[in-house]
Amino acid sequence: MAHNDPVLDLPFDVHPDPTEFLRAALRWHFSPATGSPFWLDRARELDFDPVEDITSFDDLTRFPNLANALREVPARDLVPRGYGASPGIVGIYDSGGTTGAPKRVALLNDWTDRMLDWSSAQLDRHGVPTGLNWLQVVPSGPHMVGETFTRQTIRRGGLPFTVDVDPRWVKRLIAEGRSAEAGAYTDHLVDQLAHPLESQDIGALLLTPPVLERLARREDLVALVRKKVKAIMWVGTQMDADTRHLYRTEVFPDTVMVSGFGNTMLLGHTCERPGLADGEPCVYDPFSPYMSFGVVDADTKRTVEYGERGRLVMHHVSKSMFLPNNLERDYGTRIRPLPGQVGDSVADISPVKVFEDEVVIEGVY
Repeated sequence: MAHNDPVLDLPFDVHPDPTEFLRAALRWHFSPATGSPFWLDRARELDFDPVEDITSFDDLTRFPNLANALREVPARDLVPRGYGASPGIVGIYDSGGTTGAPKRVALLNDWTDRMLDWSSAQLDRHGVPTGLNWLQVVPSGPHMVGETFTRQTIRRGGLPFTVDVDPRWVKRLIAEGRSAEAGAYTDHLVDQLAHPLESQDIGALLLTPPVLERLARREDLVALVRKKVKAIMWVGTQMDADTRHLYRTEVFPDTVMVSGFGNTMLLGHTCERPGLADGEPCVYDPFSPYMSFGVVDADTKRTVEYGERGRLVMHHVSKSMFLPNNLERDYGTRIRPLPGQVGDSVADISPVKVFEDEVVIEGVY
């Protein structure tokens, strides 16, 4: 039987049968001919057969959480052998490093294309026009978000303008009690975004709530945004419903505002659910079945009831990467999923105070 099942290569808007897709993915990742060295090595330590014994997405919690192993594993060992000598690597990207040494993933072209096609369709549903030039104030370098949104902008017919953000430096400043310097750094980011916003045809902004808050203090920049910018997407840290309502109704009333949520271990992001009222919390529906969420009690690891809060568990299952049962540093509220969706939707995302014996600092991203 061919391990490269066509169900693994479907267009983003063709929804595979979840069980058929999962079984094909497990055959791919745990076959000696196509799996990655990372998973083939670790399969020997499992007390079950992934191909025979994992029959549903609920079974993914049987896997140990191996995210910490991504801090030290050789990055090439993460790439499935089935891609051959030229797997189409977009890059090797780090997690934020909020809780110790960063974890790393390999991002491949086929997954990136599928994820960005889906993400672009989400922006369409929110009424974000195509053909806009985006000004992005987000991390680049070892972080994935800058590369993916640059590609997204180009795919949607615009030009990407960028201001780099170093979130690790801000977190270090805050950890050392140098909050005034952290605030000065955020002002520095706003100063940098001012010139392209003034001199270029900027139609969309991608930034974080702390940067947006500093921007909103400057009347000249608020006036420019109102004049030029048709959409603002905020990512990285969360924004409470009252602040979101204020931005939408008073500060930027004619601008589409949409939030995004994602991280490196998920290998992607999702936009908030369209049609939410200003006073409602942002609800995030994952790119199912490739991404899926669960919400569990922090102590018992049992799934909480809908409407209750708990720790987020994330699964990524695609041809390019398999990362199940990752207990994240975030809390969220469990929300009923959309019809046909694998796993839960989530809302009210917030970080835990301490994760893996490290104090969690959000900072600017």
